Formats: sequence, C-alpha cells, structure tokens
Amino acid sequence: MTTQVKALFDNIWDNYLAVTPSAKKVHQLLGSGNDLINDHVAYRTFNIDKVSIDKLSAHLLALGYVEKGEYHFEAKKLYAKHFEHADNTLPKVFISQLLVEEFSEKAQAIIHNMVAQIDEAAVADASFLYSGTHWQVSYEDYQALLEESEYAAWMAAWGYRANHFTVSINHLQNYNDIEAVNQALKDAGFVLNASGGEIKGDPIVKLEQSSTMADTHKVAFSDQTVEIPSCFYEFAKRYPLEDGTLYSGFVAASADKIFESTNAA
Repeated sequence: MTTQVKALFDNIWDNYLAVTPSAKKVHQLLGSGNDLINDHVAYRTFNIDKVSIDKLSAHLLALGYVEKGEYHFEAKKLYAKHFEHADNTLPKVFISQLLVEEFSEKAQAIIHNMVAQIDEAAVADASFLYSGTHWQVSYEDYQALLEESEYAAWMAAWGYRANHFTVSINHLQNYNDIEAVNQALKDAGFVLNASGGEIKGDPIVKLEQSSTMADTHKVAFSDQTVEIPSCFYEFAKRYPLEDGTLYSGFVAASADKIFESTNAA
C-alpha cells in the first residue's frame, strides 16, 4: 500500500514541478542533498458533486488515508477537509472546495460549464489528482472569475494538480525554526507571502506556516496564451501536544492567508 501511495505522490510531484520550477531550488536550498519530508499537499476543487471533496478523497481513502479535520473559510467562500495516513512520513492532504452557489450567476455558469466538460470516468481514474484541466476556457472567462475569486480563476487555469507542497521543518536536518527557513529563502531570492505576516500562526496554536509566492507559467487559454501565477511551496513547523505527539491539524486563520500565495504579485 505504501508503495502505491509513494507512486501516486511521485506523479503528483512531477506534475507540480512542470509548472513550479522553483520547487527544485527549494529542495537544493533546504535539503542539503537529502530528500525533504513533505508535511502536506493541497488541492482545490468545487462543491459540485462530480468533483467534490468526496470524489477527490476517494483516491486517498483507497490507499489507507483517513478523514481528520474540517475547516470553514467564510470570507473566501470555501470548505475544506484534511486527510492523514498511518505512515506519518507520507504527506497529509488538504482538500478545499469553492462554494459555487455563493457567487454571481455569471461565475457559476463559467464553473458549471468547465465541470460539464469533465468525463466522469476521468474523475474515477487514479490519475485524476495530477490530470490538470479537462476543459477549454477563455482568458476573458478567467478574468471574470478573477474579479470574484482568485481561487476559482486558479482552478480554471490549472485544474486538478497540487496547488502546493509543504516542507516539514520538523524533519529538516539543518534548520530548526521557521525564521531561519524564511531567511534562507529570502537570501536565495525567494519572495514570501506577507499577507498576515510572513509567519502565520504561532506555538500557541501549535502550527507555524510560511510560503513563497507562486511561480508564473504560461497557460494556453482557448483564445490566447498568458503567463499567470501557478503553484508555490509552503513551510510548516508543528509543535507537540500535551501527550508529546505533534499537532497534525490545520489552523483556518493561517490557511486563509496561505491561499493568497497564488495572488498576482
């Protein structure tokens, strides 16, 4: 089972790397020649039955993952869940979905048109989590979505792929705290997400997070090709609970700001 999970994440990683070239630089910088342990991988989707959290998570549940926490993001009109594997060296998976009905009729129509173009067999296939887009959408429609929700516009452009991977600072050999990681990144020329401060969270909530701003990459829309924000890398430091185990959940207030890593610079 673990071999199957690792094979899945190898494919997810390769797909992510194709539009996030800076991720290799992160590994070179923080890994010191060693493989990095990823704390979690994040996905975006819509609360439409064909592609809901339940449909994406079915691929994980089949490989031994279990559902853990749920989260609400009222300002961004999102709902999310996270999933964990018994092998804690395997990444947790955080899946959020846009509450489509809370947007304008125009935005809803664009989103429903995209989802209608997805073959249901594709959703059920093991490759769905690294399959990208299944639709044609114009740059005009992308911009219309962007006016209401950066999240929705990102989905229109990039589809089903990891929105970000997350380095586990707890597993790094040469860094013990998030401040040192952030400084190393800035010294190497990375731009960090400063929304809500460079460090989101604190030891009190048992989780500290930071992230780079997304790379940019060209997207071939139906009418033109445009370079836009793609994916990013996050960094997480977890703190122990009273029983000594590391906190494994997420902090909604922090995650809310992490979403903004794909905003245009």
